[in-house]
Amino acid sequence: MSETTSAEAAAPHRYTAALAADIEARWQDVWDANGTYAAPNPTGELAGDPAVVARPKKFIMDMFPYPSGAGLHVGHPLGYIATDVYARYHRMTGHNVLHTLGFDAFGLPAEQYAVQTGTHPRVSTEANIANMKAQLRRLGLGHDKRRSFATIEPEYYKWTQWIFLQIFNSWYDESAGRARPIDELVEQFASGERAVPGGRAWAELTAAERADVLGGYRLAYASDAPVNWCPGLGTVLANEEVTAEGRSERGNFPVFKAKLRQWNMRITAYAERLLADLDELDWPEAIKLQQRNWIGRSEGARIQFPVHGAHGEGDQKITVFTTRQDTLFGATYMVLAPEHELVDTIAPAAWPEGTHQVWTGGHATPAEAIAEYRRFAAAKSDVERQADAKEKTGVFTGAFAVNPVSGAPVPVFIADYVLMGYGTGAIMAVPAHDSRDFAFARAFELPMRCVVEPTDGRGTDPAAWDEAFDSYEAKIINSSATGAETSADGAVSLDGLTVPEAKATMAAWLEAAGIGEGTVNFRLRDWLFSRQRYWGEPFPIVYDEDGVAHPLPESMLPLELPEVEDYSPRTFDPDDADTSPETPLSRNEDWVNVELDLGDGRGTRRYRRETNTMPNWAGSCWYELRYLDPHNDQRLVDPEAERYWMGPREGAPHGGVDLYVGGAEHAVLHLLYARFWSKVLFDLGYVSSAEPFHKLFNQGMIQAYVYRDARGIAVPAAEVEEHEGGVYYYEGGKVSRLLGKMGKSLKNAVTPDEICAEYGADTLRLYEMAMGPLDVSRPWDTRAVVGQYRLLQRLWRNVVDEATGEVTVVDTEPDEATLRALHKAVDGVRQDMAGLRFNTAIAKITELNNHVTKLTEVPRSVAEGLVLLIAPLAPHIAEELWSKLGHQDSVVHRDFPVADPAYVVDETVTCVVQIKGKVKARLEVSPAIADEELEKLALADPAVVAALGESGIRKVIVRAPKLVNIVPA
Repeated sequence: MSETTSAEAAAPHRYTAALAADIEARWQDVWDANGTYAAPNPTGELAGDPAVVARPKKFIMDMFPYPSGAGLHVGHPLGYIATDVYARYHRMTGHNVLHTLGFDAFGLPAEQYAVQTGTHPRVSTEANIANMKAQLRRLGLGHDKRRSFATIEPEYYKWTQWIFLQIFNSWYDESAGRARPIDELVEQFASGERAVPGGRAWAELTAAERADVLGGYRLAYASDAPVNWCPGLGTVLANEEVTAEGRSERGNFPVFKAKLRQWNMRITAYAERLLADLDELDWPEAIKLQQRNWIGRSEGARIQFPVHGAHGEGDQKITVFTTRQDTLFGATYMVLAPEHELVDTIAPAAWPEGTHQVWTGGHATPAEAIAEYRRFAAAKSDVERQADAKEKTGVFTGAFAVNPVSGAPVPVFIADYVLMGYGTGAIMAVPAHDSRDFAFARAFELPMRCVVEPTDGRGTDPAAWDEAFDSYEAKIINSSATGAETSADGAVSLDGLTVPEAKATMAAWLEAAGIGEGTVNFRLRDWLFSRQRYWGEPFPIVYDEDGVAHPLPESMLPLELPEVEDYSPRTFDPDDADTSPETPLSRNEDWVNVELDLGDGRGTRRYRRETNTMPNWAGSCWYELRYLDPHNDQRLVDPEAERYWMGPREGAPHGGVDLYVGGAEHAVLHLLYARFWSKVLFDLGYVSSAEPFHKLFNQGMIQAYVYRDARGIAVPAAEVEEHEGGVYYYEGGKVSRLLGKMGKSLKNAVTPDEICAEYGADTLRLYEMAMGPLDVSRPWDTRAVVGQYRLLQRLWRNVVDEATGEVTVVDTEPDEATLRALHKAVDGVRQDMAGLRFNTAIAKITELNNHVTKLTEVPRSVAEGLVLLIAPLAPHIAEELWSKLGHQDSVVHRDFPVADPAYVVDETVTCVVQIKGKVKARLEVSPAIADEELEKLALADPAVVAALGESGIRKVIVRAPKLVNIVPA
């Protein structure tokens, strides 16, 4: 008989992987059958026990997982296990807990897989979801499965489309500071309460003209605008989906600027509120900072520069935003982004007489110069365009503007360092006081004017400078003019003022003169909401014969994604900027061209459907609301359920989920978009919560070692051998080792299935929670998993005889030392659980378990306390032991232990007595000892008396109960 077989025969009831698997599968079945994790709503289909609803509530969420075909590796469940532990703890502390998980299943990965394999993305996605559900179930996650869904279900995306229509049919009323239905704006135009842009009466406008006017106000609108075109993916991307290197976040393809008609969300209307409301959220400061920087609030002024063309003064004006309106007298030229809409309208047919050759780029006409330069700029990313390149490039448009304060003509250039996505896409260039403008002016031999007096002794002639002078700590000079010199009535002088004084003075003058105003600008751009893909939510929009967009009535929702044979968008050479999108849906003529009665009184008419789809972010902008009321087919969410789970409350004035756990990589994508949708829905009265997620926690990453051979190719980590001196070999060859991400492509992925098979799910749960603080990344080490396995084996032995399977606890009172160990653990674990410090909670449970292991007999009360403490972390073994201890009910809803303060406080603590900083005595004293009593004891101690001798005492510093510091005279 082998040693292993002999051990198994001697201890047939030992906690092993096989026993763990049996226990875990059994209790998972029980939980499912009994609906153990069902969280009742106050009303509606999911209404339940009123006594449970009356408890404090806790809504705990994980960030939406995407169901990958590769399945889970052990890094994926880190956050899921953490939220499960937290949810279980709160159930045991008397809360009604909503914890569930759905699947964010639209998007590029499934579509690319479909293109490669010919498998419909729905088929592969649903298979991936089924696999992921099985893996997550094996981990014992306590999800309310009645509330789960996938974004690809028509019953779900019906409401995604419905929300889009609410946004489309809304506008932002600046005076009211909120969104309002578009019909109210139409009423204002029709009644004359609000002037129609262009000055005509509303009744005089055609349907197409009215649509154009409303498009300038709608929160969801289509426009011809510069977009991020990615030929390699065959789609356009939002700014947030483009990396700092100017490449696509997914696929790492080059991204170019192109002008296309696309759907946008007017998120910029909410910039101020998105910024201000961050202060009320319980989020990591690093995430708040990223959002603040992305929103990018800056105070300055908008200024209009009249334009002179080849045929005299025209009606065109160039609007700039600047944070340094105090330097307006120093503006000697202007620069527009190459994509700026005014470039073509202001450029004359020929170069003005005397045009500098350096300005023309060697081209015969402005049109040729502009076209060539646009091709040059389009091939560069925004990052490349903004980089501090040594060579400044640009070309003169042939037009001149007028500096509104000096009356001087200023040439208008286009240059790639100005972007349409920032400010107005136009700048007033003050080369003496801006480093980029300085370099450009030198390259194009443009004049400079010093208007901020240098404080470094360089003088006031920029021709003699090596660089621009930029300072807020200086006086304004050369900045005064009479009304006759300016393009506006009245005079202005800034000479002698400080920069802040000059900024305020100039802002007031610009407003009084009607050529500008002090204003606030934001870096945030409107959200590009179109994708040229198949696997996404169809837009509930159709176009009539005049190209006017019409929303589908709610009765026609959901507009389901049609079945197509070819899911492929047309992709191109990744480096070919001169391409444009072709969508898969546009090839389905029967679906695109339809006859519909939209219920608007016009009868059945022929329409063309929108052939773009929504971005993958759409479904995750509101999914927290669907968890609340997942089967409601009559409304977005039951108002009472929404108020109950997410409404405003003490400490959360804007409402939102109680705890949201996920990666920090979504700081300015999903989180910003979801906040925007929440605010629109709040403004329109559909929800009571103006914020989706009140508390955010970013978990760290589980990393793994990546091993690479001499070619730099990753080799299977499981087949690498470690030799002495930390040298690693694979198939006889030496390999390098570097800590990095875990993943299938890096050949270092460890699946949860492997660990569950070898040790059990409870061991995996404990190990992932014990690896370190939840918000810190940590390396995976399969060899270390056994430590938590042994903890569970010792826990099992403290309750169950391994030879007989009988429960061995006794009905006797524990001794005082055990009571103190128990209640100290309870006190510490409660604090750690509430603070998401699961690693230290496990350490305290381990310490208590080790104490119990040393007892001759284990009192029932101590065993039960230990089982309840570990129940949130290792729920399967806790259920099994709880049942063996004679309980009929589930441990899931038992009360979490409460510490007795009398046993938490130590009987005595050690007080150190120092003289001149050196320890002379140690006293065992009561933790509650008063300062005066402690001082008397310290001064009476024989060692202290001997050390002081005849010396007097100048001062005694008492820090009861742990320190007395004596300063001799």
